Amino acid sequence: MTATVKSLGEQGLLKIFRQYCSAVVGDDAAPMGATLPDRQMVATTDMLIDGVHFSDRTTSPEDVGWRAAAVNLSDLAAMGAKPWGLVMSVGLPPDTEIAWIEGVYRGFSECLQTYGTELVGGDTVRSPVRTLSVTAFGQVPKTQVIQRHTARVGDVIVMTGLHGLSKAGLELLLKEELKEELLVPMLIGNQILAGEDLVQAICHYHQRPIPRFDAIAILHKILNQQNHPTDFPVSGMDSSDGLADAIAQICRASKVGAKIHWRSLPIHRAVRALAGDRALEWVLYGGEDFELVLCMPLSLAEKFVNQLSGAVIIGEIIDGDRIDGLEMRSAFQHFAP
Repeated sequence: MTATVKSLGEQGLLKIFRQYCSAVVGDDAAPMGATLPDRQMVATTDMLIDGVHFSDRTTSPEDVGWRAAAVNLSDLAAMGAKPWGLVMSVGLPPDTEIAWIEGVYRGFSECLQTYGTELVGGDTVRSPVRTLSVTAFGQVPKTQVIQRHTARVGDVIVMTGLHGLSKAGLELLLKEELKEELLVPMLIGNQILAGEDLVQAICHYHQRPIPRFDAIAILHKILNQQNHPTDFPVSGMDSSDGLADAIAQICRASKVGAKIHWRSLPIHRAVRALAGDRALEWVLYGGEDFELVLCMPLSLAEKFVNQLSGAVIIGEIIDGDRIDGLEMRSAFQHFAP
C-alpha cells in the first residue's frame, strides 16, 4: 500500500521533515543571528501552486523542491545578499504520496546545501491543492544593496546569461515532437551535446534554475578592488518574469528610459531551432530564466562582463520614459483574463 499524508499523520510527516531542517528547528520560532551594524537584513517570499508553477508532467518532486528554493534564493541574489536561512510551509491533500513530499524536501535541501544555507522552519496544513510557500532571509552590506529605483541616465544594461532557454525547456517537456528540431550538436554551457543529452540539458534550465550568487561575488570583488562612491553604482533585479519585464520595471522605478542594442542580444541556437520566428519573443518574454539584469556605469560593466562568462551589455539607460522597441508585458500574469 502506498504511504500517503493521511496514513502517516501530521506528527509522522513532521518527523520526516526534521531530517532536512537546521538544528535550530524545534522551538516555536527560529532564532536569527544578530545583524551586524553594517548589514541590512532582506527577506523575500514566494508560493508555488500545483498546476500553476509545476506539474507531474514537467517537474519531478526533487525538481519542485529545487525550484521552490532557487526562486527565492534568486531574489536574494538580485538584492546582492547572501542567504541566512529559509522557511517552507506546505499545504497537502491527504492523498499526497509520502514519496512525493520526501522528494520535494530532498530537492529543496540539495539546493540549500549548494548555496550554503539551510531550512530553519515551516508549517504543514491540509489543502485541496499541493502548495509550497517559501520565505528566504539574507544579509547584504548596507552600502551594497541592489535596488530597482537607482538606475541612472548613462548606465549600461547588463544581463548575466542567456534568456529563452527555460521557455525552450518547458516546451520540450510539454511537446515530445519538438525533440526532432534538436538533431544538430550544440554548445550548452561549456559542453557540446547532442541527442537526449542535449534535450535533458535544455530541460534542466527550466527544472533547476541557478541563483546567480556567482555574479554577485564577482561584482563585489571588482567593487572592493576600487574606490566606489558611497552612493552604490549598481541597480537591477532578476529576470524571473522575463527579460523585457525586468528592464521595464527598472525603468519605471527609476523614472528613466532604455535603449536596447538588438545586435548584442544573444539568442541560443536551441531557442532559434525550437521557436523559429518567435525566438526573440521567447528571449524577451519567455520568463523563468532567473538571470540578473543590472544597470551600472560602463567602466564597471566592462570589467564585470570580462570576468563573468556569458554576461553581456545589451543596452543603456536614457533620459525620458521610452523603452526602445519593447512591448510592456510580463511573461506571466496571475490574474490576466
